[in-house]
Amino acid sequence: MNSAADSATSLSAALARAANVRLMIFDVDGILTDGSLHFGADGEVIKTFNVLDGHGIKLLQQSGVATAIISARQSPIVLRRATDLGIHHVFQGIHDKRSAFEQLLAQTNVAADACGFIGDDVIDLPILSRVGFAASVPNAHPEVRSRVHYVTQAGGGRGAARELCDFILRAQGNYEAAIAPYLS
Repeated sequence: MNSAADSATSLSAALARAANVRLMIFDVDGILTDGSLHFGADGEVIKTFNVLDGHGIKLLQQSGVATAIISARQSPIVLRRATDLGIHHVFQGIHDKRSAFEQLLAQTNVAADACGFIGDDVIDLPILSRVGFAASVPNAHPEVRSRVHYVTQAGGGRGAARELCDFILRAQGNYEAAIAPYLS
């Protein structure tokens, strides 16, 4: 099979997996942000989030897909962003992401194969290897990119989450309904 056919088959398989997502989980650094850490004069960490990503998450929620965050770093800014977006399941400062994932599954009563996760580094592999739909970004660690079902074209913090949300909405047949209110 040629590479174009392989790519089409891979995209088709990713769409089929995305169609089953009932809970989408996001890493933060490198996914919802570009991975940069900016430190203020008092040592506080400053993160930059993309508004397109945020609106995509809202559209996904409105279509019935629950959302969550699992991040190894602890930051009050992340909690504030999650609150702004209506993300109720937030796990921070968790270096054993597998245990946070297990807690999330218990809290939501969603099976692992009905979950999606987008991450960018090897610390994310324990979740990426368990979910039904695993995604990453172009600048992710090669070990991650080689093990996921879908790699966004946009980079982390630069529209990757929005691209992924739109991909899921399309896979589930909900994209047109999600954007319809903005077209009239």
